[in-house]
Amino acid sequence: MRTLTIRKLPEDVIDRLKAVARLKAHSMEQEVRELLETKFATRSAVGARIRERWKDLPKATPKKVKTWRQTGRH
Repeated sequence: MRTLTIRKLPEDVIDRLKAVARLKAHSMEQEVRELLETKFATRSAVGARIRERWKDLPKATPKKVKTWRQTGRH
């Protein structure tokens, strides 16, 4: 693996990265790594993430979808 050095990041960006990393109980470096991996994910990784999240969505019946079309609400 390679190393990447980023210079001259604004303090507020660093503070936000640290805060999010703290909430997730990992390092700021790990948070940045995850952000970059998500942003530059391969097509297959994006597809896998979509399929995984799809499982958590509420099921919609055809009747429910029809009401969305009629009301314009989701």
